[in-house]
Amino acid sequence: MSRTPALSRRTLLRGMGALMALPLLDVMRPRTARAATPAPRRFVAFYTPCGIHMPKWTPGGEGANFSLTPTLASLAPVKGDLLVLSGLDNLPGKPDGDGHHAAATSAFLSCVKARKTEGTNIRTGISMDQVMANALGKATRYPSLELGIDQGKGIGNCDSGYACPYANNIAWAGPSTPVPKETKPRAAFERLFADFDPNVTQAELAKRKAYGLSIIDAVRDDAKSLQGKLGTTDKRKLDEYFTGVRELELRVNAMDGTGPTCGAAMTPADSDDVREKTKAMLDLIVLAFQCDLTRTCTFMLGNARSTRVYSFLGLSGEHHTYSHHQRVQANYDALAKIDKWEVEQFSYLLQRMKGVQEEGGTLLDHSAVYFSSEIADGNMHEHKNLPILLAGRAGGAIAPGRHIRYGGQPLANLYIALLGMFGVSATSFGDDGTGPLPGLRA
Repeated sequence: MSRTPALSRRTLLRGMGALMALPLLDVMRPRTARAATPAPRRFVAFYTPCGIHMPKWTPGGEGANFSLTPTLASLAPVKGDLLVLSGLDNLPGKPDGDGHHAAATSAFLSCVKARKTEGTNIRTGISMDQVMANALGKATRYPSLELGIDQGKGIGNCDSGYACPYANNIAWAGPSTPVPKETKPRAAFERLFADFDPNVTQAELAKRKAYGLSIIDAVRDDAKSLQGKLGTTDKRKLDEYFTGVRELELRVNAMDGTGPTCGAAMTPADSDDVREKTKAMLDLIVLAFQCDLTRTCTFMLGNARSTRVYSFLGLSGEHHTYSHHQRVQANYDALAKIDKWEVEQFSYLLQRMKGVQEEGGTLLDHSAVYFSSEIADGNMHEHKNLPILLAGRAGGAIAPGRHIRYGGQPLANLYIALLGMFGVSATSFGDDGTGPLPGLRA
């Protein structure tokens, strides 16, 4: 049998000044290798700001005998795909004096103590996602994908003497090089799925947009030609992919108030609606993985020390203000609502990934999806016993469905273990990582 695939993984659909990436199809793999070659492993880091109200977060049981708390209740459909990790500390996130949020956010994936400065002489450490991207990135069009909801300031003081890059970024390509995140769904969509044809002219692009053509409309002829060459399974995958891209495209257009979404029943959504933006960004992650455009992604649900007002949850105060709860029950209640909503977004991502079938399992089975905040209790600015979830099986490297309690091990040890799952050997990481965290495989 031939070892040459019938279709290159770099194949693009073309038409009307647009190029469109394809999902990973069976026909892109050598026939002799289809059963033996596992699907690629992917990693997501999901950051949420201002800590978590831990009394309503931490499950009471251990091992497989744990029940979901009110904050984690939305994870019930994926409970068997989930590890709850208690008792991990990120002490390099402690600031010099005040500035807990920015210092801990810069250490969120680097586990390196940041230099306290408001100037441009920033310094922390390379983040684990970028270590992973350096090792895996050559296999995909984009070594990594950085997404978020809130834009950040470029320079200046964002938290008690800590420069804004510390507060606005969790991905660091090097000690002084934050990797900016994309916060506009349309820009992220077009970067990933359309409009990156280097030969397209502005006139062609304007014509396509003026006619309200979908990226799928633009490449329709090429798509029809391709479908005639595919088997049943690949046709199904392609249909699912087109449906996902089209639905996302419509939502992105609606947020911008442009595109083929106008109508009495389809009033454009508020582009600042965090619910719409979050859902669009999470769908982008899933589609990017389906296309194998990247295997490493970070997502920030907000910047450090977030002042977002969750009016759609019936709240009138700012998130950061509530996090300094002063042991007031009303603040606890507000935090519990915000935390619950944040976890619901994480659950949405996991369920979307679980719904994507690949060779040998689901997209979630082949991934490691990490959720946490820069601190635990927001009032105390605790850097110990952080709220941590790890979902997926990473292709068999993780045995989920458990609550594990650790006795104060460094968070960096979890990152060493994750790097190992993705083929990156490390015996140390950050300021305090000493070896891989045990127990993840059971």
